[in-house]
Amino acid sequence: MDILSTLFRLQSRSIGVMVPDVVVSEKHSDTLEITEHPVEIGADITDHAYKRASEVVMECGFSGAGSLLDVVDTRNIGFGTPLNGMSPKDVYKALLDTQSRRELLDVVTGKRTYNNMLIRAIEVTTDKTSENVLTCTLTLREVILSSTTPINVADKSNMHLGVSTSAVQNTGTKSPIPVNSSVIDSAYNFIFGG
Repeated sequence: MDILSTLFRLQSRSIGVMVPDVVVSEKHSDTLEITEHPVEIGADITDHAYKRASEVVMECGFSGAGSLLDVVDTRNIGFGTPLNGMSPKDVYKALLDTQSRRELLDVVTGKRTYNNMLIRAIEVTTDKTSENVLTCTLTLREVILSSTTPINVADKSNMHLGVSTSAVQNTGTKSPIPVNSSVIDSAYNFIFGG
């Protein structure tokens, strides 16, 4: 990260509203699941393959929210961490809380922007070199959202066989077709006027 990005917080990466101080690596995964059953040549079908949810693994670092300069405390004048001076312990707790709330996040990486992501896994490593920072690996997975349409149906009390009767469905316009009648039936009806 260059000094201008540090001074003006121009990082292009974010996890929801959290902006890591450093992103060591990002691993993007977009998978197409291909089924095992045979597919007819030339058939217009799409059930032979489907897209799995996208996943990104980010190795991040969050600083101890210290001052940028030794002689002046810059934390309160906009040069500190965007996490409002949170300690690494507080940032870790915020990540765990976001995960436990199952909060959908927008994730911005260097290559792509993801919507509707959940934190699937948080891996934190602390050693002698990272005691005062939060070094973590976050695995985020997309949630594929769908919508439903409610359909109004007749009340069961208005149905003769309420349990086994299905909802009314629009099946289009129908044209009546005359019933096939045999020659004998036609002759009988002609003779006896039936």
